Amino acid sequence: MRSTSPTVLVVDDEKPLRDFVRRNLEVRNFHVETASNGLEALAIFNTQNVDLVIMDIMMPHLDGLETIRRIRQTSLVPIIILSALGEEDDKVRAFDMGADDYLAKPFGAGELLGRVKAVLRRARWSESSEVNEQVTRGEITADLERHEITVRGEILNLTPTEFNLLVHMMRHAGKVLSHRSILQNVWGPEYGEEAEYLRVYVGKLRQKIEVDPLNPEYLLTERGIGYRFKG
Repeated sequence: MRSTSPTVLVVDDEKPLRDFVRRNLEVRNFHVETASNGLEALAIFNTQNVDLVIMDIMMPHLDGLETIRRIRQTSLVPIIILSALGEEDDKVRAFDMGADDYLAKPFGAGELLGRVKAVLRRARWSESSEVNEQVTRGEITADLERHEITVRGEILNLTPTEFNLLVHMMRHAGKVLSHRSILQNVWGPEYGEEAEYLRVYVGKLRQKIEVDPLNPEYLLTERGIGYRFKG
């Protein structure tokens, strides 16, 4: 029988790390499944209901990035990457493949739990929204009740974070929003310095909503400050 608690799939080839994450989640009533590589992870993911994936990048048999790519073919489940690779380029690659958050090793239990709660909060806000509201800016319409974005008559396939970011920007159209304010309103109060998150996600949204992503009409960069959605 499936637990009513969120199910988290923890994937890492280091058993001590898996055990550390598992213990800290189970003591807070999460149900935890573990795998030591991407192939094992996909086998579990494809046969169980998983609410969150926490995964390393460098693993044998099938690495984290390829595993993300395969998961994203069928699912928008939140994914947090754990990795010893802490450079910005590594984070960008993970986000480009579809990760929602990134924790560089080593990390503490408090930081891990904060990110887990934030990622699940963002996903639940999007999926459970019952607000009968539509926001339209130009050729873009956000339907909060249906969790749909329509651009020039086409419904887009967005992750919860992409959806939340675009809706936030549309609601504040015409205003210059700082990096920190966007991160704290969309990602959560635990964030504020992760400007690389915004660069990746704004780039992904431009690919989906702009006619010419290199010369955006809607999502505009305010250099040194943040972003503005053209009102």
